[in-house]
Amino acid sequence: MSDLTVDVRGVHKSFGPLQVLRGVDLQVRTGEVAALLGPSGSGKSTLLRVVNHLERADRGWVTIDGELIGYRRSGTRLHELAEKEILRQRAKVGFVFQNFNLFPHLTVLENLMEAPLAAGRARRAELLTQAHALLARVGLADKAHTYPRRLSGGQQQRVAIARALVLKPKVLLFDEPTSALDPELVDEVLDVIEDLARAGTTMIVVTHEIEFARRVADTVVFMHDGVIVEQGPPSAVLDDPRHPRARAFLSKVL
Repeated sequence: MSDLTVDVRGVHKSFGPLQVLRGVDLQVRTGEVAALLGPSGSGKSTLLRVVNHLERADRGWVTIDGELIGYRRSGTRLHELAEKEILRQRAKVGFVFQNFNLFPHLTVLENLMEAPLAAGRARRAELLTQAHALLARVGLADKAHTYPRRLSGGQQQRVAIARALVLKPKVLLFDEPTSALDPELVDEVLDVIEDLARAGTTMIVVTHEIEFARRVADTVVFMHDGVIVEQGPPSAVLDDPRHPRARAFLSKVL
């Protein structure tokens, strides 16, 4: 399936006795947006972290563009890659966290340039041009030399999105990107993500913004207790959920 960007197969993950993921399969095609919904503790954020190997799966595997993430296969066995190789693979996966995770001692422009310069991915002049273009894309062209503490939460999250894009990832992962924002700042971040969706960016978005999921997602995935219990187009999952847990959850938030 050449148009498959993300392929998650049979992923299990436990933390001590707590089973967080219990055999998750998820496929996201190139240019698609998958919105992950579900109650807190259902495994959504852990699944994102397994996709780019911030968490090791106990069982199962993930590929991005056909490349096994975090491991090499030898016969029927998987062997974890060296950290240098894992970091190389992570460049394919942009990750936008809840709490921005910007470097406070670096300007906005320096935040964007830090990772690609360290990885030797581009010449400085090239990278400067690209970083300025990305800041313009997220509406922050005038903030290049500002430090994060002088930005609003919405502006910081838009910088975080630009930083994730600078390495030209195959897929962008968003872990509740508006949950740390004041309500009046939510739309400015969702608008940027919506623009990325229109441009054909492959994305997996953990969100509680149901109407945003309806507008933007190609596929809505509802998780409960570490498994995917319902998946399909927004009109099916949001308007006519079949699983009782999905119906109960959505009846409270719609």
